Amino acid sequence: MSKEAANLAAMSSSPSSAQLDEVRRKAQSLLSSPGSAQDVKAEVQTMASVPLPPSEKYRHFAAETMLRENTAGRNRLEVLESLNRLVKALSILEKYGRNLTCPTRPRYWRSVKHNNPVFRTTVDAVKGGRTVLYLYGYTNQQIDGLSFPDEVTEPDTEIVAAVTLEVMTLRTEVDMLIKGTHPHLEYFKDIIPFVIQQDKQLSDAVVIQPGEEQHGDEPNVLSPSPKPAQRPALGQPTPEPPTGPPAANHCNLCGGAVSLLCPSCDKKPFCDACDDLFHRHPSRANHKRDRVPNTKQGTCTICGLSTVYAQCSTCVQGLCLNCDRLFHSHPDRKGHNRTVITPAKTSSPSLSPWECAHCTTVNEMRAVLCTTCERPRLATAASTVQESPLSVPTSPNTEWQCKSCTMMNQGSSILCRVCERPRLATRPPVALVLSSPGSLPNAETKWTCQFCTYVNTGPTVVCEMCSLACKDSAAVVSLPQSLLQTPSITKVQPQPGRRPQPTPRVNPELKRQKRMKEDGLNLIHQIREAEKRGVSPEEVYAALCMCGGSNVSPYDWLTSELPHLLDEICAMAASVQLSCKAGDSEIEPPAVERDGEEAEQSAPVAAGDGVKLSRAEAKLAWLAAGGDTDRAVRQLLRDRQLKMRELHSLGFRDVSQCEEALRQSGGEVKGALSVLQRPLLEPFHQRIWTDQPEPPIDPKHPDKQRMCRRLLALYDLPSWGRCELILSLLQEPDVTYSLEDVVQAVKESHDKDFIRRLLNNECPCCLCIFPRSKMQSLTSCQCSMCHECFRQHFTIAVRDRHIRDMVCPVCSDPDINDPEQLDSYFSTLDIQLRDCLDPDTYELFHKKLTEHALMKDPKFLWCCHCTSGFINDGDQLKFTCPSCHKSFCAQCKKPWESQHQDLSCKQFQQWKRDNDPEYQRQDLALYLRDNGITCPHCRFPYALTKGGCMHFTCSQCRYQFCSGCNNPYHKTGCKTPQCSYSGLHAHHPRDCLFYLRDWEPARLQALLQRSGVEFNTDAFDGTQTDVCGVMEQKDEGEGHTDLPCGIQTEPGQAGLCEKHYREYLVSLINAHSLDPALVYDAQELTRACERYQVDMHRGDGEDDNAYHDRLLVKLMEVPLGEKVPRNK
Repeated sequence: MSKEAANLAAMSSSPSSAQLDEVRRKAQSLLSSPGSAQDVKAEVQTMASVPLPPSEKYRHFAAETMLRENTAGRNRLEVLESLNRLVKALSILEKYGRNLTCPTRPRYWRSVKHNNPVFRTTVDAVKGGRTVLYLYGYTNQQIDGLSFPDEVTEPDTEIVAAVTLEVMTLRTEVDMLIKGTHPHLEYFKDIIPFVIQQDKQLSDAVVIQPGEEQHGDEPNVLSPSPKPAQRPALGQPTPEPPTGPPAANHCNLCGGAVSLLCPSCDKKPFCDACDDLFHRHPSRANHKRDRVPNTKQGTCTICGLSTVYAQCSTCVQGLCLNCDRLFHSHPDRKGHNRTVITPAKTSSPSLSPWECAHCTTVNEMRAVLCTTCERPRLATAASTVQESPLSVPTSPNTEWQCKSCTMMNQGSSILCRVCERPRLATRPPVALVLSSPGSLPNAETKWTCQFCTYVNTGPTVVCEMCSLACKDSAAVVSLPQSLLQTPSITKVQPQPGRRPQPTPRVNPELKRQKRMKEDGLNLIHQIREAEKRGVSPEEVYAALCMCGGSNVSPYDWLTSELPHLLDEICAMAASVQLSCKAGDSEIEPPAVERDGEEAEQSAPVAAGDGVKLSRAEAKLAWLAAGGDTDRAVRQLLRDRQLKMRELHSLGFRDVSQCEEALRQSGGEVKGALSVLQRPLLEPFHQRIWTDQPEPPIDPKHPDKQRMCRRLLALYDLPSWGRCELILSLLQEPDVTYSLEDVVQAVKESHDKDFIRRLLNNECPCCLCIFPRSKMQSLTSCQCSMCHECFRQHFTIAVRDRHIRDMVCPVCSDPDINDPEQLDSYFSTLDIQLRDCLDPDTYELFHKKLTEHALMKDPKFLWCCHCTSGFINDGDQLKFTCPSCHKSFCAQCKKPWESQHQDLSCKQFQQWKRDNDPEYQRQDLALYLRDNGITCPHCRFPYALTKGGCMHFTCSQCRYQFCSGCNNPYHKTGCKTPQCSYSGLHAHHPRDCLFYLRDWEPARLQALLQRSGVEFNTDAFDGTQTDVCGVMEQKDEGEGHTDLPCGIQTEPGQAGLCEKHYREYLVSLINAHSLDPALVYDAQELTRACERYQVDMHRGDGEDDNAYHDRLLVKLMEVPLGEKVPRNK
């Protein structure tokens, strides 16, 4: 340690040591407390700033030795790389210490693995890293790493906290040394002399960059400025400032036209834009500047021909009238401040076209930019030859390359974000800086590149950084011939007898483009890899900005270093906020920036013990700042102030509670509102969760607003007016409906008359009044009934009646004879009955529905002995019923007899007529029974005659049909073409019993005799009975019953009554397919032609006989009944 440092340490040892001990004790108590990372960071920052040498500040490990061992290097670049490596290692060690002091330690805290890539590239890459691990307690050496001894169950939290605190302090001090912001560099002068001397040289330079001016003991990290100073990236040499004062006719910062002189800044010249930026800092805001008189009017900076009309202080340009209109017509430049210098002139100095020096395009005289390459009019060929094609913007919205520093800027920006020169400004003339004026350069000559401002140390004319040649030809000529060659090119001596080959020329522009392409492809590859790991491109870009000069991948950096950086940002923001609260005049609170306007200062929000920030907020601010820590601090405070103002506007005045709520919610305003509202709603929650029931809503309560509020809370009504409407309806006289009914009706409409109609609906079954919400209707009709009537009707229909009786009790819809309508009806009825019927009734409904579906199968059979039905999969005639175990014929549905074996049904019937005495005795009555009614829908046989009413209803399937022709009966309109009848009707063919039953027996006998068909007239045994014994279905009021006919018989009618004798004769006509039209008279023929829509047009001069014969032929073309039973 130097004598000066020792004296300084002795002067301040006692108060500084006391301060250090106090801060150390406070930080150790906070280190193991959850949620106090920001407070620990603030205390660590204070410890790092205490004026003590490292040997006195660090008590547990030799920090001075660690710094000396890890900063061995030949130049500044190597030392900086070593320090950066040390910072990363200390961050990992800090993470290990924090895990051990945390109450909820990780699962594998007892061991540290050497094969971890992060550990291998950080802790193991520096000297002294394992010593810190030994101090933590990792003293047991394993094959693959270090671990705690087996007898140790818990780490010594007090020792670990003390060591961790010193690791954090050392990391903070090394980081400040790298950034050049350490307040006490004199303590490290002997430890790291190379870096300290370089920093001292930079501090003694003449040129002071904006935002870096320090006063007193103001910490560099706490001085936010509008434009933070651009520090050199790690791994790159630090550009040295020019050694001489700037020219008086150029701006001290940008090299533009001078408009102001600042006596307080050693009479440094500034343009208007640089003066506005430089003197915006609070420490320089009170400087008095003198305006420089404009003794000479210049020309336009774009066209270079016309006299300057206006001076733009925003983009630092003097423009003529035409160029000013064109350049400032862009939307991004409309808000620029311009000062008119000279009145506009209508004439132009040049009236001839001009040729572009870059692409040789001849442009019009009024053109300012080239129409082909879009370069300025005064751009020279020498200045354009070395420029990349990417630097020429194809449109105002594409990126553009600064001609001074080659920085790629966004298309909407006017000034370069690095050197702040205008977009169209040409390169400033930069002369070579020689070591001694007037002498030839030597091997140690340093010169500044005019393209990227890099300071080159070698005797070359090509920049080591951007690979571009020097533009100043005079400077190049002044160099010796030996210095005009690059060091990488060696001259090859020609061999005797061999023709010398020309040395290949290397195009530096192509080399630079190739390197840019490789960098771009590498960036794209890293972004794609990051997307696979769930990392956003913004995080990758920001991580590359932070660790671009090291070998650590951005993904590992985000995992290991980002949490510590976020804690550091939070601590810096908290420190800035506390300084603002304490009234530090030299620290300016962050400002809310607005586009096109100057930043407005916003008053800081007062906090109790300091602002409490979360990592989530810090990460958002860090990403928004593009990885810039200082900008992230300002953005973080700016965002927090906006959120605090929003919470303040919502009525939350307690600043500490708002800060804590925002920290718990990760900066989310909605989450903070939930946290802040929870204690306010606690009494309400306690009241609504109590066991005491809520009192009912009384519409006659005097407090009408309270009742409306309860209605809004309980029933989710759309407006306050609907609540008042509910109360007015309930207050009407003779009200019978409930509150729930009124609420449901009011939700559907706001019309009072319509709501009354909804609440007053009469059930057609029980004639009671119900609201519409308690009425139910079927999908087949518009009838509505109450829920109770609906349930009772279908319960009785399912239990006691057929499935086809399950129709509407009001209108008896739908038509059960329409199969398509019936299937769709039952599918929707099943959904309605599911919640209406009890489980047993609903199961019975499904059973009947299943039987109804089985009846449609062509193999379905009904037993002729009982009422059971089943599926017949065999092809035999004899079938035994599984219910009654009796046999019958599967084809003719007659009881099975042994004589039926090996005989067809027709042969068996003929055998019975010839050989069965009982069959012969019953004669025609039995014949009529055997040829009785069979349901065409379910094929259930009935031993009944077809006489009586022709409208027959099947007792099994409720199918309604004509017993003479088997055609269906329709209750409403049918699908038959040209049928407009909407009542009960059926369409009968002309040979149906429906028409022939009115004929006299003699006429029917004549039709049979005409066709040679035999028929009976006498009884079988010659005895005439007095009463007809044929069985038929009769309506007895309660239902249909099978009873004997009982009508008096007549002689010559085979022992039958006249009605059944006609049926016997008609069955013979149908069996032999005889057409009754053969015996029609003229009137019957005409009526039949009208019924079946036969063309009855009569020809001119056609007599009656020919007309009737022609009608008869056309009528007989109409087929007979398709479903009429006939002989096969």
